[in-house]
Amino acid sequence: MKKHLQALRRLEDDLARHDLLTPALSGALEQVKSSASQLPEASKTQDGQLPPPAELKDQPLGLALYADGACRGNPGPGAWGCVAQNAEGEILFEAAGFEETTTNNRMEIMGAIQALQLLENHLMENPLVGSGHIGFYTDSKYVVDGINQWVKGWKARGWKKADGKAPENMDLWLTLDEWKAKFPQVHVAWVRGHNGHPQNEFCDRLANRVLDSESV
Repeated sequence: MKKHLQALRRLEDDLARHDLLTPALSGALEQVKSSASQLPEASKTQDGQLPPPAELKDQPLGLALYADGACRGNPGPGAWGCVAQNAEGEILFEAAGFEETTTNNRMEIMGAIQALQLLENHLMENPLVGSGHIGFYTDSKYVVDGINQWVKGWKARGWKKADGKAPENMDLWLTLDEWKAKFPQVHVAWVRGHNGHPQNEFCDRLANRVLDSESV
């Protein structure tokens, strides 16, 4: 945004230098500069810029968490990535991690666990934050359905599926359920992956960057 304001000021100076800056044009430029200065700055990341979360468009006090998992081979080396932003687009935290032998589903769950753990750390350090909507968004329907639907049934049956067998990845589901219980207000929702969603793609890049660096 600063670059755009600087460009407007340079344009204003050039017009004045050539005696082309009329009062009406000067007033119009001032209005444009005033409007531009009120727009939120895009948060800087190692990838450039990350825009404010679309999911928080009507939630000015909200927080948005995003996570993604990746695995090369199933099982194989895997990684997860997560990021959190407020409604203005400020990045509150980002992280990524690697496991030498894992599965894609485990990395998707691990991304959710890490996002909630980092959320707790952030809220402890910033007690006045988090009074609004808090959303967690992932492209894994496995994670979304698990949190929103399956876990309740598993717990009612003593952590058993309808067929009487234990859920796959139960160790991680137990951990995720404990973390989600700390944040019952967190809304969990699905976003379409590999579809231009900036935060989801950012998490995917975080995970794959770790895979690239560790899988050598």
